[in-house]
Amino acid sequence: MRAVIQRVSEAKVTIDGTVKGAIEAGLLVLLAVEEADGAEDIEWLSGKIVRLRIFDDENGVMNRSVQETNGGGILLISQFTLFASTKKGNRPSYIRSARPEIAVPLYQQFIARLSQEFGKAIQTGEFGADMQVSLVNKGPVTIIIDSKLRE
Repeated sequence: MRAVIQRVSEAKVTIDGTVKGAIEAGLLVLLAVEEADGAEDIEWLSGKIVRLRIFDDENGVMNRSVQETNGGGILLISQFTLFASTKKGNRPSYIRSARPEIAVPLYQQFIARLSQEFGKAIQTGEFGADMQVSLVNKGPVTIIIDSKLRE
């Protein structure tokens, strides 16, 4: 699994003109699933996301996680293009991205695990939908984490 995590002061996802998910301060997480992913990837990455210390403490140092912020939220968006390969030619290949029959169940399991780790419900987009995501990146802070590159 690969995640792009952005610290935001607000973020929302709109589908067909309707807001599907929205948060104020917190994390916008773009998530891609690959064929080789499983329960271990879900457990490790969800824990990493909620404990990632990228929010300021009282001294203005990034030393707090989203769990430690008052009212921080998480907006999770599926984005298979995070596994794009651009090695050959100019048209990206998405061969590493899991097919929907594999990706959808893993995405649903990730939502459940991330909510459990976070201690409250998270906001989401809709897998496979044409989504418009808007955000205000605070900092800016953007972190990329790949569950296959843990060391």
